[in-house]
Parts: sequence; structure tokens; C-alpha cells
Amino acid sequence: MSAKSKTGPGSAQRKGKSKEGRATAAGGGSKRGASKVGRYKSPEETGRYTPPIPKSVRKSPRWYGPVMLAVLILGVLMILSNYLVGLPGAPHGSPWYLVSGLGILFVGSIMATRYH
Repeated sequence: MSAKSKTGPGSAQRKGKSKEGRATAAGGGSKRGASKVGRYKSPEETGRYTPPIPKSVRKSPRWYGPVMLAVLILGVLMILSNYLVGLPGAPHGSPWYLVSGLGILFVGSIMATRYH
């Protein structure tokens, strides 16, 4: 058997490390690594900071919760009454009552995701 050589797939270094233990050699930095060198800039200075929304803005009005529940219940009742044949104008049920009930449920679920 031959002795292990330093060439070939078995001599690969860990990703991002050189023999000196740095990502790039001390003398020859790459252009990509050179952009990270320098003074630290806070997110506010770079423009990447978004301040949190104040709690007074995040609060929903008092009427929002009851209206949201009423819309959800109305959608469920419309679908149930379609299957129980309780709606006027369609003795055997109508697909339009089902579609409108699903639409009302969709509106209620959108309201539920925006409730704070």
C-alpha cells in the first residue's frame, strides 16, 4: 500500500477553513470576505430595522370579535340549512347557498387571522 498523500478527495479541508484556521488567508482576502471587514453597523444605520408596532395600534376594536363570530356562525348555519333543506327558493338545496356559505366562512377566517 502507498502512503497517504495530501492530494485527492481525502485531503479536503472543512468548508470555510484554511490551514491557518481562518476563512481566508491573512495576506490574500477575497472580495467577498473584504466586504465584511470594517466597523459594525447596527440595523438602524443600514436601514434594515423595522420598529415594532405599538400595542395601541395592534388592538382590535371591541365590535370586531362579536362580528367575526357572527360571520363564522352565519356561514356554518347557511351550509347546514342547505343540507337540511331549510332555505327558501330551493326545495332540494342549491349549490349557490353552499358556495355563499363557504364564502362567508372564508371572510370569517380572514377576519380571525387579523384579530388582535
